[in-house]
Amino acid sequence: MPAEAVPRRRHLLRDGPRGGDQRRRLRPQGSRHLLDRRDDVRGRAEEGRDGAGRGPARHQPLRQEAIAPRRSRSRRSPGPRDAGPALDERRARLVAGDLLSRRPWTRAELARRLVRRGAPADVAERVVADLEARGYLDDAAFARRWVEIRLARGYGPARLRAELRARGVAAAPVDQALAAIETEAAVERARAVARRRLAALRSAPPERRAGRLRDHLLRRGYPAPIVARILREMLGVDAAGEE
Repeated sequence: MPAEAVPRRRHLLRDGPRGGDQRRRLRPQGSRHLLDRRDDVRGRAEEGRDGAGRGPARHQPLRQEAIAPRRSRSRRSPGPRDAGPALDERRARLVAGDLLSRRPWTRAELARRLVRRGAPADVAERVVADLEARGYLDDAAFARRWVEIRLARGYGPARLRAELRARGVAAAPVDQALAAIETEAAVERARAVARRRLAALRSAPPERRAGRLRDHLLRRGYPAPIVARILREMLGVDAAGEE
């Protein structure tokens, strides 16, 4: 719209320097702005006033056809993501190699991830079997490494067994990895975990410390006999919390 078609009013246009009056910042901003085509609206209102003898133009209702309609923003309903092309065996091998370059994977985890990436189940199984035959996948080595890392963080055998089984490691490799854990070493790790937990339970009531310490050790995966032994040594109570 040409600039001369818009009447210059200081309370609507930003002709002067900016100041504290925010009304000066209001001006037409394109064909869909509220102030656009207002001359057409005023002209039609004046025609209606002259013909019907009505009041001032500012009291005339604005006609809908004189105002540019606003487009309503249509929001797309969240739907499922468009499935990409299925991975053939060559592309599935490339994806598997990229995943293995980042961190170790179990056989079951890698097969599930390839299926999620778009590989058919039979293609994912063939790729995983080939990688296992070449030595790139080894569930037994994964289990040993997992036990070593998680033991250093204070987790017990029961917790480690559940984590490995959830990752698809078979029972035999899990048993072999956990068999290397010595009982006395597990007790010593449980003592260290209990000391740190008791330091955090200083403000707790004395009658509740035993129960909270017992629950913490059990959540960490330590077996009940070791938990009972730690409670007797450190708090002088049994697993039930009785002295």
